[in-house]
Amino acid sequence: MPNYVDGFLLPLPKKNVARYRVLARLAGKIWKQKGALEYFECIGDDLVGIGVPFPQRVALKKGETVVFSWIVYKSRAHRDRVNKEVMKDPRMQRMAVLMKDEKKKLFDDTRMSYGGFKVLVKA
Repeated sequence: MPNYVDGFLLPLPKKNVARYRVLARLAGKIWKQKGALEYFECIGDDLVGIGVPFPQRVALKKGETVVFSWIVYKSRAHRDRVNKEVMKDPRMQRMAVLMKDEKKKLFDDTRMSYGGFKVLVKA
């Protein structure tokens, strides 16, 4: 059975990269502890391309970069179970509170994209 993937695309002020990395490492640890197969957080490097480039997609502003992230699960049902457990974790609840504080927020979540994906090809 092919895996299932949650994908994220978000704008991140470059000044917040170090702080974001700390939270991303903790988030990855939590997701893996709760059963995710793989967890990736990637920072923009070569952002030119065809179609709508990532910077345009997230309405990138001066001083920002793009974060592209994905989490791999066994299936959509597995994703739903893992995410339910992740959201109950007190460490994630503290991160959620941080994201609601406009002064401590690491990125503009209104420009973030998120979605669940069925794997079409796995090579």
